[in-house]
Amino acid sequence: MEKRIIARGALAGVIAGLLAFVFARIFAEPRIQDAIDYESGRDEAQEALDKAAGLSVSEHGGELFSRTIQANVGIGVGMIAFGLAMGALFAVAYTICLGRVGNVRPRTLALLLAGAGFLALYLVPFVKYPANPPAVGHEETIGQRSAYYLIMVLASVLFLILAVILGQRLRHRFGTWNAALLAGAAFVIAVGVVMAVLPAFGELSSNVAEYGHHATETPQPLRDPQGTIVFPGFDADVLYDFRLYSLGAQLLLWAAIGLLFAPMAERLLGNRPVRTAPVRETTPA
Repeated sequence: MEKRIIARGALAGVIAGLLAFVFARIFAEPRIQDAIDYESGRDEAQEALDKAAGLSVSEHGGELFSRTIQANVGIGVGMIAFGLAMGALFAVAYTICLGRVGNVRPRTLALLLAGAGFLALYLVPFVKYPANPPAVGHEETIGQRSAYYLIMVLASVLFLILAVILGQRLRHRFGTWNAALLAGAAFVIAVGVVMAVLPAFGELSSNVAEYGHHATETPQPLRDPQGTIVFPGFDADVLYDFRLYSLGAQLLLWAAIGLLFAPMAERLLGNRPVRTAPVRETTPA
C-alpha cells in the first residue's frame, strides 16, 4: 500500500512541477532576464569606473549554458525534479499521517497536508527570507544566507509537527476548533521568535569595510568618485514581481499536488476515514 501511495504522490509531483514550470516560464523568467540585464549593465558601468581610476579589470569567462537553455531546459528540468521530490515527500508524510490525525477522509487529508507543505516548506521561510533574482544579494553572504534559510525551513517544519501534536492533545479538553486555534497560535509565536532571532539579509553584510559595498542586499545606485549616479539602483518593481511570481509558482505546485493526489488517494483508500492504528479485539470469556 505504501509503495502505491508514494508512486501516486510522485506522479502528482511531476505533473505539478510541469505546471509550475509553465507558470514560471511565462511570468518569472522575464523578471529574471531583467535582473540579468541589470547586472550586466552595472558590471559594465563598474568596469568603466575602474578603468578611469587606473584599476585592473578582470576578464569574465563565457557561460557554460546559453540563456535559452537556462530559461527553458534548465528551469524545466529543475522544476519537474523538484516537483517529483516534493510529491514523493508529500506521499511519505501522507502515509505517516493516515489514520493518526483523527477521522479525516483521504481526500481531505491530502488537501490539508498539501497546504501544510506549502506553509512549512516555503511560505514561512519566504516571509523571513524572500526569494531574490540575480544581482540581488552579495556573493560573500551566499553561504550564510543558505544556512539561515535552511534553519528557517527546519524550524518551520518542526514547529508545524509539534503544533499538530499539541492540537491532538488539546482536542479532547477544548474541542477540535479551540484546539486548532491554540495550536495555530503556538505555531505562530514559535515561528515569530525564530524570525526575530535570525538575522536579516542586510545584517549579514553590514560590515562595509570587509565587503566594500552597502549593507543592503539590494544594489543601490552606482556613483562615481564625485558622487554622481552613473547607474541606477535595482528596480524595486522587478524585485517585487519576481518574489510575487516565485510565491505563485510554489503555491501552484503545492495546490496541484494536493488536488491531483486527493482523488488518487480516494480511489485507492475509499471515501471513509481511515485508521492505521491496530484495533484490539475482545474475545468472550
